[in-house]
Amino acid sequence: MAKIVLIGAGSTVFTRNLCNDILLTPALQESEIVLMDINAERLNAAYKLVEALIEQRKLKARVQATLNRREAITGADYVITTFQQGGLEAYRLDIEIPLKYGVGQCVGDTLGPGGVFRALRTIPVLLDICDEMDDYAPDALLLNYVNPMAANCWAVSAGSGRPFVGLCHSVQGTSEMLARWVNVPYEEVNFLCAGINHQAFFLEFRRGKEDLYPALWEAIEKPEIYETEPVRCELMKYFGYFVTESSGHASEYVPYFRKSAEMIEQDLVPRFKSPQDFWFDFGRTGGYLRHCQRTAQTFQQEFQELLEGVRTLSNQRSHEYGSYIIEAIETNHPVKINGNVPNFGLIPNLPHGCTVEVPCLVDASGIQPVSVGDLPPQLAALNRTNINAQELIVEAALSGEVDAVYHAVMLDPLTAAVCTLPQIHAMVREMLEAERQWLPQFQIQ
Repeated sequence: MAKIVLIGAGSTVFTRNLCNDILLTPALQESEIVLMDINAERLNAAYKLVEALIEQRKLKARVQATLNRREAITGADYVITTFQQGGLEAYRLDIEIPLKYGVGQCVGDTLGPGGVFRALRTIPVLLDICDEMDDYAPDALLLNYVNPMAANCWAVSAGSGRPFVGLCHSVQGTSEMLARWVNVPYEEVNFLCAGINHQAFFLEFRRGKEDLYPALWEAIEKPEIYETEPVRCELMKYFGYFVTESSGHASEYVPYFRKSAEMIEQDLVPRFKSPQDFWFDFGRTGGYLRHCQRTAQTFQQEFQELLEGVRTLSNQRSHEYGSYIIEAIETNHPVKINGNVPNFGLIPNLPHGCTVEVPCLVDASGIQPVSVGDLPPQLAALNRTNINAQELIVEAALSGEVDAVYHAVMLDPLTAAVCTLPQIHAMVREMLEAERQWLPQFQIQ
């Protein structure tokens, strides 16, 4: 039996979806699933949910729960990370402190001041997990779902050298959306997508030999489509290719869309549908934080409804890559994914060693990335504006140099579009002070 470990299993959305996928995969239905979290209440809830899924489906899989990370990792074949270091308390600071300085982040988990500080909190934990895997599960594969994906994975590569893959659902979700836009069945679509996480581009989008980009150009001119994805449509118009991450997210990684609260309200928010729709809030500053806070408040009710069968989980696997990767390795039946891996010659016009998101073949030999070649120069240049900040994040996390934290935020495209250098310095100092308890690697004066 494969031993599959989830670190951060109290993240019930990830846990229920990933475990549901695993238990729907015939080759994995006798697996040993180990759930680990530091929050006993949420861990117990996740355990009961997975246990109920196993019993309802009469499977031979086993599930265990533990608060001891080392115990969980020992003997693992796969370690899946889904934790959020600092929880909602730290996340609130990531959003609220920059807002005082005019930096309005919609999500704040990938770049921007919020992404920088989330990485600085997270990377030491990931490296500790890698050390424990070296000692207690040396052959295990790390599957990382924790954001900020690119910086975290770069630090794992530079700081541990362990085999890993970083996983997101942006490519799957966006390709499904584009297929709907051009009215082509998804199973008939093939594409080439590459770049960095949350800012990868569909370099090709086809049905067989038919180029579907002409149909995409027509689609983004339709108001009913443009108004759901204004940022991505604008980026396509001016950079020539469609990007993977949603408009709320994508607006944070470039300097064009969030220069002021007025600009956000006028250009982003009215495009979304209604106050009852989650996406309505997604362009607004702090939109995803509010979503997470609401989810935390309704956690117990939703959990109870799942246990009682009032809510049910799908009997079809989701488009998350995790279960497909494990299945491919265990059965040697190949699958293609888009994974986050070190850039060792995969995209030559992006920096060596940074994290890139590229097609990968997966089979019993593990994760095998595809060499994509150079990106169109304007896309590589846009990626590099984000990679510059990621490089300083990794430098700060691995060295403990406080100056590198300041430099990382100075190089962030959104922050630089809004703040002066003295303002950035004051903001970073305030964030360092406020989040001191989660930043033990820094000597904060």
